[in-house]
This record gives sequence, C-alpha cells and structure tokens, in this order.
Amino acid sequence: MIMVWTYLAYLAISIGLTVWVAHTLHKNGRIFLVDSFLGHEKLADSVNHLLVVGFYLINIGAVSVALKYGAPAANAQEAIEYLSFKLGLVLLILGVMHFGNLVVFTKMRKRALNKAEEAPVVTLADGAEARAPRYLERLDKAKRHAFE
Repeated sequence: MIMVWTYLAYLAISIGLTVWVAHTLHKNGRIFLVDSFLGHEKLADSVNHLLVVGFYLINIGAVSVALKYGAPAANAQEAIEYLSFKLGLVLLILGVMHFGNLVVFTKMRKRALNKAEEAPVVTLADGAEARAPRYLERLDKAKRHAFE
C-alpha cells in the first residue's frame, strides 16, 4: 500500500510542478518572444501557446512513463528515496527543456535582430527614420503614407 501513496504523491507533485513551470514560462516568456519576433505579438503569442502545449505533452508523458520504473519501496524510508529520485528526474527534465528553449529562442532573436539591422533606413515625411519595408506594421497610419 505504501507504493500506491508514493505513486499518488509523485503524480500530484510532478504534475503540479509541470503546471507551475509552464504557467511561469508562458507568462514571463511572452516578452522575450515578442522581442524575438520583432514585435509581432500575435505570432509570439501563438508560438508561446504552442510551446506550453508541447511542454505539457513532453513532461506529463515523461512523468507517466517514469512511474513504472524503479524497485518498489518496502518501507517509508525507501518510499521517500524513491519519490525523491523520481521528482529529481522530473526537475532535471523541466530544467533541460527550459534551457533548450532559451538557447533556441536566443539564436532566433539574434538572427532576427541581425536581419532588422540589414533593413534599409528611410526618412519619413515628418523627418523620422525607420527601417523599411518589412517593419511598416509598427508605424502608425500617419507615417505609412511616406512608403506608399
């Protein structure tokens, strides 16, 4: 019976951690993604949502698969050690996924910023300068007419 309680604790804590980390990354990662996509908020929000879905699928899948593995605990001490080991694996998976996402999006951001620097600078009718023409959607309507 001790293993049933250990499994239940493992599932509850692991899924709780996964939900908490996914929520934190979704909320705080939005700003990073908007910047990575050069202000395209709809695209950033869409990618952010897709990342959360993938995050849930991978982590809850890993938690479920890992449930089966390991020697059953015979006493409370072994149950705590078992639970600690399993939760440690979950935390490592969450950490690796988080840093993997950061590496990918940092590279994307650098590439996007390099492309933005390569875009030609034009002078608008009011004398302001802007990068053209891919970045017109950021300009207000009064300034857009200079490009048309």
